[in-house]
Amino acid sequence: MEIATLAGGCFWCTEAIFKRLKGVTSVIPGYAGGEKPNPTYDEVCSGTTGHAEAIQIEFDPSIISYDKILEVFWHLHDPTTPNQQGNDIGTQYRSEIFYHSAKQNRIAEESKEELEKSKAFNRPIVTQIVPFTNFYKAENYHQNYYDKNKSAPYCQVIVDPKIQKLMKEFKNLYNPKYQSSNNLRTGELKLQDPVDKLLQKH
Repeated sequence: MEIATLAGGCFWCTEAIFKRLKGVTSVIPGYAGGEKPNPTYDEVCSGTTGHAEAIQIEFDPSIISYDKILEVFWHLHDPTTPNQQGNDIGTQYRSEIFYHSAKQNRIAEESKEELEKSKAFNRPIVTQIVPFTNFYKAENYHQNYYDKNKSAPYCQVIVDPKIQKLMKEFKNLYNPKYQSSNNLRTGELKLQDPVDKLLQKH
Protein backbone atom coordinates (compact mmCIF):
# COMPACT_ATOMS: atom_id res chain seq x y z
CA MET A 1 0.00 0.00 0.00
CA GLU A 2 1.03 3.61 -0.57
CA ILE A 3 0.01 6.89 1.05
CA ALA A 4 -0.85 10.16 -0.70
CA THR A 5 -1.58 13.40 1.16
CA LEU A 6 -3.39 16.13 -0.77
CA ALA A 7 -5.07 19.46 -0.03
CA GLY A 8 -7.61 20.74 -2.52
CA GLY A 9 -10.18 22.74 -0.59
CA CYS A 10 -12.95 21.40 1.62
CA PHE A 11 -12.11 17.91 2.81
CA TRP A 12 -15.79 16.96 2.74
CA CYS A 13 -15.45 17.20 -1.06
CA THR A 14 -12.07 15.57 -1.51
CA GLU A 15 -12.83 12.67 0.83
CA ALA A 16 -16.06 11.89 -1.04
CA ILE A 17 -14.26 11.94 -4.40
CA PHE A 18 -11.20 9.87 -3.63
CA LYS A 19 -12.93 7.17 -1.59
CA ARG A 20 -14.88 6.34 -4.76
CA LEU A 21 -11.79 5.37 -6.77
CA LYS A 22 -10.87 1.77 -7.47
CA GLY A 23 -7.80 0.76 -5.50
CA VAL A 24 -8.32 3.30 -2.72
CA THR A 25 -8.64 1.51 0.61
CA SER A 26 -9.16 4.48 2.94
CA VAL A 27 -9.44 8.27 2.92
CA ILE A 28 -9.02 10.27 6.13
CA PRO A 29 -9.86 13.98 6.35
CA GLY A 30 -7.49 16.00 8.50
CA TYR A 31 -5.06 18.87 8.79
CA ALA A 32 -1.60 18.97 7.19
CA GLY A 33 1.37 21.25 6.85
CA GLY A 34 0.93 23.42 9.92
CA GLU A 35 2.88 24.18 13.06
CA LYS A 36 0.49 23.45 15.94
CA PRO A 37 0.22 19.81 17.05
CA ASN A 38 -3.28 18.32 17.06
CA PRO A 39 -5.17 21.44 16.00
CA THR A 40 -8.93 21.70 16.27
CA TYR A 41 -11.17 22.57 13.34
CA ASP A 42 -11.86 26.03 14.77
CA GLU A 43 -8.15 26.68 15.21
CA VAL A 44 -7.43 25.67 11.62
CA CYS A 45 -10.28 27.89 10.38
CA SER A 46 -8.78 30.84 12.23
CA GLY A 47 -5.82 30.71 9.84
CA THR A 48 -3.30 30.86 12.70
CA THR A 49 -2.02 27.27 12.71
CA GLY A 50 -0.73 27.08 9.13
CA HIS A 51 -2.60 23.86 8.35
CA ALA A 52 -4.51 23.03 5.21
CA GLU A 53 -7.65 20.93 5.13
CA ALA A 54 -6.26 17.76 3.61
CA ILE A 55 -6.92 14.08 3.06
CA GLN A 56 -4.64 11.13 3.56
CA ILE A 57 -5.29 8.44 0.97
CA GLU A 58 -4.21 4.84 1.30
CA PHE A 59 -4.19 3.12 -2.07
CA ASP A 60 -2.98 0.01 -3.85
CA PRO A 61 -0.52 1.12 -6.56
CA SER A 62 -1.10 -2.14 -8.44
CA ILE A 63 -4.69 -0.98 -9.04
CA ILE A 64 -4.38 2.80 -9.20
CA SER A 65 -1.12 4.68 -9.64
CA TYR A 66 -0.02 7.88 -7.93
CA ASP A 67 -0.09 9.49 -11.37
CA LYS A 68 -3.81 8.69 -11.66
CA ILE A 69 -4.47 9.95 -8.14
CA LEU A 70 -2.94 13.28 -9.18
CA GLU A 71 -4.85 13.33 -12.47
CA VAL A 72 -8.10 13.18 -10.53
CA PHE A 73 -6.77 15.78 -8.08
CA TRP A 74 -6.01 18.28 -10.87
CA HIS A 75 -9.37 17.85 -12.56
CA LEU A 76 -11.66 17.98 -9.55
CA HIS A 77 -10.56 21.20 -7.88
CA ASP A 78 -9.29 24.57 -9.09
CA PRO A 79 -5.48 24.71 -8.72
CA THR A 80 -5.34 28.33 -9.90
CA THR A 81 -6.99 30.09 -6.94
CA PRO A 82 -4.66 30.78 -4.02
CA ASN A 83 -6.25 30.02 -0.64
CA GLN A 84 -9.69 29.51 -2.13
CA GLN A 85 -12.03 26.91 -3.59
CA GLY A 86 -15.31 28.46 -4.67
CA ASN A 87 -16.99 30.13 -1.70
CA ASP A 88 -14.50 28.58 0.73
CA ILE A 89 -11.81 31.19 1.34
CA GLY A 90 -8.81 31.00 3.66
CA THR A 91 -5.30 29.56 3.83
CA GLN A 92 -6.76 26.23 4.97
CA TYR A 93 -8.34 25.83 1.52
CA ARG A 94 -5.07 26.13 -0.40
CA SER A 95 -4.04 23.66 -3.10
CA GLU A 96 -1.05 21.61 -1.97
CA ILE A 97 0.59 18.25 -2.59
CA PHE A 98 2.55 16.74 0.31
CA TYR A 99 4.92 14.16 -1.13
CA HIS A 100 6.06 11.14 0.90
CA SER A 101 9.05 10.14 -1.23
CA ALA A 102 11.44 11.36 -3.90
CA LYS A 103 9.41 9.37 -6.41
CA GLN A 104 6.18 11.11 -5.44
CA ASN A 105 7.96 14.47 -5.63
CA ARG A 106 9.17 13.73 -9.17
CA ILE A 107 5.77 12.50 -10.33
CA ALA A 108 4.01 15.53 -8.83
CA GLU A 109 6.42 18.02 -10.40
CA GLU A 110 6.16 16.33 -13.81
CA SER A 111 2.39 16.16 -13.54
CA LYS A 112 2.14 19.86 -12.71
CA GLU A 113 4.50 20.76 -15.55
CA GLU A 114 2.48 18.73 -18.05
CA LEU A 115 -0.72 20.40 -16.88
CA GLU A 116 0.81 23.85 -17.28
CA LYS A 117 1.98 22.99 -20.81
CA SER A 118 -1.49 21.73 -21.72
CA LYS A 119 -2.98 25.19 -21.08
CA ALA A 120 -5.98 23.49 -19.45
CA PHE A 121 -6.36 26.55 -17.24
CA ASN A 122 -6.32 30.21 -18.23
CA ARG A 123 -4.48 31.21 -15.08
CA PRO A 124 -1.20 30.01 -13.53
CA ILE A 125 -1.31 26.93 -11.33
CA VAL A 126 -0.58 27.91 -7.73
CA THR A 127 -0.48 24.42 -6.20
CA GLN A 128 2.49 23.99 -3.89
CA ILE A 129 4.46 20.72 -3.89
CA VAL A 130 6.15 20.24 -0.52
CA PRO A 131 7.57 17.41 1.59
CA PHE A 132 5.15 15.75 3.99
CA THR A 133 5.74 16.80 7.60
CA ASN A 134 2.58 16.08 9.58
CA PHE A 135 -1.05 15.07 9.40
CA TYR A 136 -3.67 15.19 12.13
CA LYS A 137 -6.97 13.38 11.74
CA ALA A 138 -9.97 15.72 11.85
CA GLU A 139 -12.76 15.42 14.38
CA ASN A 140 -15.12 12.44 14.06
CA TYR A 141 -18.00 14.50 12.66
CA HIS A 142 -15.87 15.32 9.60
CA GLN A 143 -15.24 11.66 8.79
CA ASN A 144 -17.46 10.31 5.97
CA TYR A 145 -19.34 13.59 6.11
CA TYR A 146 -20.79 13.47 2.60
CA ASP A 147 -22.10 9.93 2.83
CA LYS A 148 -23.73 10.70 6.19
CA ASN A 149 -25.21 14.04 5.09
CA LYS A 150 -26.16 13.77 1.41
CA SER A 151 -29.30 15.88 1.92
CA ALA A 152 -27.36 18.81 3.42
CA PRO A 153 -27.39 21.87 1.12
CA TYR A 154 -23.60 22.07 0.97
CA CYS A 155 -23.39 18.44 -0.14
CA GLN A 156 -26.09 18.88 -2.77
CA VAL A 157 -24.74 22.11 -4.25
CA ILE A 158 -20.98 21.64 -3.90
CA VAL A 159 -20.13 17.95 -3.50
CA ASP A 160 -22.73 16.27 -5.74
CA PRO A 161 -21.56 18.03 -8.94
CA LYS A 162 -18.00 16.91 -8.24
CA ILE A 163 -19.14 13.31 -7.83
CA GLN A 164 -21.05 13.58 -11.10
CA LYS A 165 -17.94 14.95 -12.81
CA LEU A 166 -15.89 12.08 -11.41
CA MET A 167 -18.39 9.54 -12.75
CA LYS A 168 -18.37 11.20 -16.16
CA GLU A 169 -14.67 11.96 -16.65
CA PHE A 170 -13.12 9.04 -14.75
CA LYS A 171 -15.67 6.32 -15.36
CA ASN A 172 -12.95 3.67 -15.67
CA LEU A 173 -11.59 4.56 -12.22
CA TYR A 174 -14.95 4.71 -10.45
CA ASN A 175 -15.51 1.98 -7.88
CA PRO A 176 -18.71 0.16 -8.87
CA LYS A 177 -19.68 -0.45 -5.26
CA TYR A 178 -20.69 3.23 -5.09
CA GLN A 179 -22.81 3.20 -8.24
CA SER A 180 -26.07 2.37 -6.50
CA SER A 181 -25.33 4.15 -3.25
CA ASN A 182 -24.65 7.61 -4.67
CA ASN A 183 -28.27 8.76 -4.71
CA LEU A 184 -27.26 12.21 -5.97
CA ARG A 185 -29.87 14.73 -4.92
CA THR A 186 -29.05 17.92 -6.81
CA GLY A 187 -32.48 17.93 -8.45
CA GLU A 188 -34.19 18.20 -5.07
CA LEU A 189 -33.01 21.72 -4.24
CA LYS A 190 -35.79 24.22 -3.78
CA LEU A 191 -35.49 27.26 -5.99
CA GLN A 192 -36.53 29.55 -3.16
CA ASP A 193 -33.59 28.50 -1.00
CA PRO A 194 -31.26 31.52 -0.64
CA VAL A 195 -28.04 31.10 -2.60
CA ASP A 196 -25.92 32.32 0.29
CA LYS A 197 -27.49 29.66 2.51
CA LEU A 198 -26.85 26.87 0.02
CA LEU A 199 -23.29 27.94 -0.64
CA GLN A 200 -22.33 28.89 2.88
CA LYS A 201 -18.93 27.73 4.04
CA HIS A 202 -18.95 24.36 5.75
